[in-house]
Amino acid sequence: MCYLDESGTGQVLNPAVTDSVPVLVIGGFTVPESQVTALAWDFIALKKRFRPELSRRPTLREVIHHEIKGETLRKSFRKGGRNQRRQAHGFLDHLLGILERRDCTVMARIWVKQEGVVNDDKAMYAVSVSALCANFEHYLAGRSSSGIAVLDSRNPTDNLGNVHCVTTRKFGKGGDRLPHLPESPVFGHSNTHLGLQIADLLVSAVLAPAASVTYAGDLVGNVHCAPVFSEIRDRHCARLKPLQHRYQEASGRWTGGIVVSDARGRQSAKKLLAVAPDARPTAGELGRAPVGEVPRPRTYEESSAPTV
Repeated sequence: MCYLDESGTGQVLNPAVTDSVPVLVIGGFTVPESQVTALAWDFIALKKRFRPELSRRPTLREVIHHEIKGETLRKSFRKGGRNQRRQAHGFLDHLLGILERRDCTVMARIWVKQEGVVNDDKAMYAVSVSALCANFEHYLAGRSSSGIAVLDSRNPTDNLGNVHCVTTRKFGKGGDRLPHLPESPVFGHSNTHLGLQIADLLVSAVLAPAASVTYAGDLVGNVHCAPVFSEIRDRHCARLKPLQHRYQEASGRWTGGIVVSDARGRQSAKKLLAVAPDARPTAGELGRAPVGEVPRPRTYEESSAPTV
């Protein structure tokens, strides 16, 4: 399975506007079918540790529907105090630990916008989805497997344009160029898909703020480039580097994984990923969840016990 989400817009970047968005990020992760259930239960346990009140919810449906949004974590870094930032770091550390433990790969297309330039966000999104599906196809081919990509649903018009290029690559006259994807990407809603919730956190709480401060940090006063976001980059982005699925095209060019298109400074993803991480969070940064703990998959009744 491959789950994809986006953060940001293609609107014109205006340095004079404090909330003008400097990047558009489309990305997510893959997870082997054999690990989907374990990944889901890991994430449910993490949500309950981060939000203890969820342990008192009477049904599993309510726990799944309750989303911890990447935007909320960004605010914890930008507006919260030291303890809130520590807890947010702890949550992200455990989230990346789940991806590492469940043999996931990460992928993204990061567009860094140039001031005053009009961008075609629909085209940027469609190109990104096409490239990410090509990455997924190469990953599947190497494992003689097949898979499905799930995109966070936007609206019918945008949904159509976002996958049309993939559909034509599959069913065009030139033959199927994505034979290991039996169908074009499908759409889901994040409040019912745990995989999309994880993709949102990866894209909105890690990649978008880290990319903004890395490639557009000179935009003084821009809320999306808050200096504190450098903590996210320094602490978490280096862990994404080994999770990428990178490969060489026939031309010899390397592609796949996290790719940056920087219209401002013409810099690559290396600046984002090649930062040595700080010390990992302590157990106190996520309440009762010690770093490195691997919870076993449990029934909902077990996961709702007071000891969790």
